[in-house]
Amino acid sequence: MTQHVTPETPLSTETGPEALSRPAPVTEVVTRWRVSCDGDDGAGLGHPRVWLAISPDLGFVDCGYCDKRFVIDRDHAGDDH
Repeated sequence: MTQHVTPETPLSTETGPEALSRPAPVTEVVTRWRVSCDGDDGAGLGHPRVWLAISPDLGFVDCGYCDKRFVIDRDHAGDDH
């Protein structure tokens, strides 16, 4: 599922439980606990590749560059954490 920023869904760089109340500009459901992000070159939003680890407690991680949120699909996740 992909969501885009609208006036009703502002950007958020918070990663704590309070971040769940604000949608990320883009959300991607993943099955790996470690993910990489290099932005969206097609939209001109590229950035250096970073590797992110999803916290088992939160179930998601936000990219510090582009605020893209990676949400773990716990039912299909591997044991790579």
